[in-house]
Amino acid sequence: MPERTGEHTITLSGRPRVLGYASAVGKKEGEGPLGGGFDIVFDDARLGEKTWEKAESRLQKEALNRALDKAGYSPSQVQVLFTGDLLNQNIASTFGMRETNIPLLNQFGACSTMAQTLCLASLFVDSGAADVAAAVTSSHFCTAERQFRFPLEYGGQRTPTAQWTVTGAGSVLVGMGGNGVRIAAVCIGRIVDMGIQDMNNMGAAMAPAAADTLLRFLKDTGTQPDDYDFIATGDLGSEGSALFKMMMAQEGQKIGDNHFDCGLLIYDMETQDVHAGGSGCGCSASVLCSHILGGMEQGRWKNGLFMATGAMMSPTSSQQGESIPGIAHLIHLQCD
Repeated sequence: MPERTGEHTITLSGRPRVLGYASAVGKKEGEGPLGGGFDIVFDDARLGEKTWEKAESRLQKEALNRALDKAGYSPSQVQVLFTGDLLNQNIASTFGMRETNIPLLNQFGACSTMAQTLCLASLFVDSGAADVAAAVTSSHFCTAERQFRFPLEYGGQRTPTAQWTVTGAGSVLVGMGGNGVRIAAVCIGRIVDMGIQDMNNMGAAMAPAAADTLLRFLKDTGTQPDDYDFIATGDLGSEGSALFKMMMAQEGQKIGDNHFDCGLLIYDMETQDVHAGGSGCGCSASVLCSHILGGMEQGRWKNGLFMATGAMMSPTSSQQGESIPGIAHLIHLQCD
């Protein structure tokens, strides 16, 4: 059963585990440094579908189906499904999952959604509310551009602080038993708003929330950053990562070489012209469901923190002159 540790951290004493996981990405992501680790790489941005939105829904389908296949489970054995994306009313998730017949709880956490859905799936399993739960998250460059920025045909100039929305999805199946990676604890984020209004600098908006969540977790658990094999953020990019480290140092917590950012890993920063790095729900989702969980299974790491960050804004709020609130959810992952 879940037990509270300190003020904000929830320890999962039942030891829920990752039963299976999978990632599906687009061509640009497949050409990046992590390309060989993804389960499925598509060469066509539309994935053979009529629209980009339908393509994003298919990314979710492929990621979930591959995770189920790898774990040896069928959809009927999953008791609850937590999904999310960046689109209005979570349409990528709704239409992607409508044929699964699995009870569904759609989530919105912006780019933090993979951590949010995995957090809830783990809490449901640890509490006994579900025997098997799944977390599925996606984003798509073209759907995000259509909703949040300019039509692709416009050819608008991207600022140096802008990040490239990842076309990708990740899926994690959570249950009890087995030898998979264990979800040891979670720390739910809270809104942190430093007044950033530049929607082309999401990293700066999200970094304070990442620092806030990590500081609370470290205080609750009595640990230090160096106690972990890795601290993975997503997706702060180059701008946000530098700010995150500076803010942690100001609080007396130095972040060392064990930190990496999903937005800086998924693309080749020198050759792929993504400016400040990758972003989008699918960025941390696809990196988690390939590089991170794969690395833990292979023995590269045994004890790490996955902390996905989100900029909780919409086109409407930006047009109204609102600031960009940030949030970050943390998952403590362990191997026995």
